[in-house]
Amino acid sequence: MGRGVLEVHLVDAKGLFGSDFLGKIDPYVVVQYRCQERKSSTARDAGRNPSWNEVLRFQINSSAANVQDKLFLRIMDHDNFSSDDFLGQATINVTDLISMGMESGTSRLNPAKYRVVTADNSYHGEIKIGITFTAAKVDSHCQVEEDGAQVGGWVHSFREQKV
Repeated sequence: MGRGVLEVHLVDAKGLFGSDFLGKIDPYVVVQYRCQERKSSTARDAGRNPSWNEVLRFQINSSAANVQDKLFLRIMDHDNFSSDDFLGQATINVTDLISMGMESGTSRLNPAKYRVVTADNSYHGEIKIGITFTAAKVDSHCQVEEDGAQVGGWVHSFREQKV
């Protein structure tokens, strides 16, 4: 498939299902891409309409073709005195986005609303996210690693030493 960085811009959510015994819900989102997982900040006392406005980044390093690449978003309610509650989830297929980004260098899905599915498989609320994929730049003579160092070919490193 390709190499690069997938950025998930977590904007907000509206109409989430859930209630807390002691007050408003404190939602956060766990985003999973394959075996990588990132967690958003907790929107304290935000209730059913939280706003995050943060970006979560995933390193893409896949040579597999014909694989369906999906983002899984689990929306949770942070609880201090018990285990966190599941509020809902959304799944977004990013296969085409990554393919287009590999061809053009960058591809973007502007922030859009995705329906949230609750534990009983009903729709309740929506989450708004934008997604950008930026392909890693690969020189025809060498490959670029995630940290920017080159593999193969000649790499020159001249560092000024202080005397």
